[in-house]
Amino acid sequence: MFLLAGTRTKVIQPWQVIREAPGAIVVFSIGMYVVIYGLRDAGLTNVLGRLIPTSTGGGLYTGTLATGFIAAILSSIMNNMPTVMIDALAIHSTQLTGVMHQALVYANVIDSDLGPKITPIGSLAPLLWLHVLGKRGIRISWRQYFKTGTILTIPVLFITLSGLSLWLTLVH
Repeated sequence: MFLLAGTRTKVIQPWQVIREAPGAIVVFSIGMYVVIYGLRDAGLTNVLGRLIPTSTGGGLYTGTLATGFIAAILSSIMNNMPTVMIDALAIHSTQLTGVMHQALVYANVIDSDLGPKITPIGSLAPLLWLHVLGKRGIRISWRQYFKTGTILTIPVLFITLSGLSLWLTLVH
């Protein structure tokens, strides 16, 4: 429907957009969902489902930090979409309730969005930007991206998770 609407309005040339889409990213996007089911079947959800409640034994702050950093690390190495889904399944399997459950859910969502800033494969947007910049002669190495992403993201993760924990403590 969008292709037809785009063609009729002549605002964009949808077929040109499709022809110019980088094939590697299309394959990557499809493969991402295959990976999530494979990781679930391989037991990653079960491992996380045991690890996350263990981290909550130290209290709300420790559980929030641990879950957030788990989400950030996983999303930076396997992409944010499968990470948020796998972590959500793991959090659900913990049977935790109340403010602790709320903290884990928020930490998962927040850090599945922040964590991908560490590596270019953490999210589809950096891959697209690197592709567009590369076509224009601007090269950013994965090493340079990783170094900058780590330096900027780790403190933001820590501050954000600390703020989340403080906010939940004050609200509840």
